[in-house]
Amino acid sequence: MLDKLQKVEEHFAEVEARLSDPSVVADVEKFTALTREHANLEPIVKKFLEYKKIAAQIDEDKNLLETSTDEDLKILAAEELDELKKSKDALELELPILLLPKDPNDDKNVIMEIRGGVGGEEAALFAGELFRMYVRYAERQGWHVDIVDANATTIGGFKEIIFTVDGAGAFSKLKYESGTHRVQRVPVTESGGRIHTSAATVAVMPEAEEVEVVINPADLRIDTYCASGAGGQYVNRTETAIRITHLPTGIVVQCQDEKSQLKNKEKAMRVLRARVKDLAVREQTATIAADRKNQVGSGDRSEKIRTYNFPQGRVTDHRIKLTLYKIEEILNGDLDEIIAALITADQAKKLAG
Repeated sequence: MLDKLQKVEEHFAEVEARLSDPSVVADVEKFTALTREHANLEPIVKKFLEYKKIAAQIDEDKNLLETSTDEDLKILAAEELDELKKSKDALELELPILLLPKDPNDDKNVIMEIRGGVGGEEAALFAGELFRMYVRYAERQGWHVDIVDANATTIGGFKEIIFTVDGAGAFSKLKYESGTHRVQRVPVTESGGRIHTSAATVAVMPEAEEVEVVINPADLRIDTYCASGAGGQYVNRTETAIRITHLPTGIVVQCQDEKSQLKNKEKAMRVLRARVKDLAVREQTATIAADRKNQVGSGDRSEKIRTYNFPQGRVTDHRIKLTLYKIEEILNGDLDEIIAALITADQAKKLAG
């Protein structure tokens, strides 16, 4: 590990030197790439320098204990040595995690899709609750949520809702939410007081940049239509809604949330690029599905990842066998404990190999 860290430090020094090179500064693309690399390496190097400083101080204190004749000084050195060893042990746990390969999508914005599954109207209500949970979590993180398309039910749920989440590190935290979410409770429409089980599926995709996914305009069929829902006569008379079909894959995306046709098209293209990229990634990883099972949350939308049990007031994440008895807080956006546990478990599996 120390050899790897030393190489990282040396490479970091090279990157810093190149960033001060006038020819690099003049090349915007190269300078931007190096700046991003510098930002990624800096936390690792800072921790390694801290580790080396502590290790040197430990050696100095040990030498002092062996050679000094001043008893008071030796007592101080011994006390300091205990604290330094604790700090060194903590860093030895932290540094391997910092060395893990970074997911290139972690800093990207997110496209999320929630669909009511088994359970009819109750499943649609649950999909709406999940959407509100993610909105509140995003607000806590300082992220921005924007609805792309929604198929709402008459009693406040969603058969389907698609939305974007824009903000630093959005994908790094939300990527663990892909899969089937299950709810167990007595529906408001149930007169016999029986507990029903319903489900909703969540898909989380990193937003794909145009340079990552090149879509040929000739491969697109774009239809316009009148938006439905709230908006009165304006939306019924103006064809502002957009439906885009990607002919090679058959992927269809629509957006009617904005009153501007151009804005609806921009939103729909964001979702389309993310779906095309997601499809390509899934096809590439199909041959290594067994390896994906070793990860926390394979991203398989058929995988049951979490149960929300209302009678018991509990939420259980089945991937890491974590149960928390605070269902109301979680549905109000308090996802920090669950997501932190998922990140820790994911890191542990990667470190194990």
